[in-house]
Amino acid sequence: MVEGLRILVTGGTFDKDYDMINGRLFFDRTHLPEMLEHGRCTLPIVFEQVMLKDSLDLTDDDRATIVDRCRLAEERRLVITHGTDTMVQTAHTLAAATLEKTVVLTGAMIPYRFGTSSDGFFNLGAALSFAQLLAPGVYVAMNGRYFPYDDVRKNRETGFFEALSEGPAAAR
Repeated sequence: MVEGLRILVTGGTFDKDYDMINGRLFFDRTHLPEMLEHGRCTLPIVFEQVMLKDSLDLTDDDRATIVDRCRLAEERRLVITHGTDTMVQTAHTLAAATLEKTVVLTGAMIPYRFGTSSDGFFNLGAALSFAQLLAPGVYVAMNGRYFPYDDVRKNRETGFFEALSEGPAAAR
């Protein structure tokens, strides 16, 4: 396997744009290259756009494609940008594939295009850091924290991700 890191783009709020005339969010292109440039990222990163979909529209076939792209990646460390609504479901699918790689899923509650109000830039930076440091496994990185795939949920009332467990292990 190759050292370095691969980012797989799947879509989600992270990459949505806003149509001011119709008042809707849509996909045009990924914002990842621009984000990495603005963040002055110097990591050796391979970038791959797998799809641009809202996570609520992902199918089992889409998740199989994501697993295949992870399996085929030469890099041992992967970051996947993903919509937050079904991120945990995709994390479980990836864990079942036993890839022997470090896979970190991240996303945003507010599109990057919304500027400084977006959490996407922060979540991407955290995910890149966690991917470099964590042992092989599947994780979700949101809100400055990381969670093992089987100990996380999106709290739809607060808009934050949180551990399912309680105690010291939950304070990652």
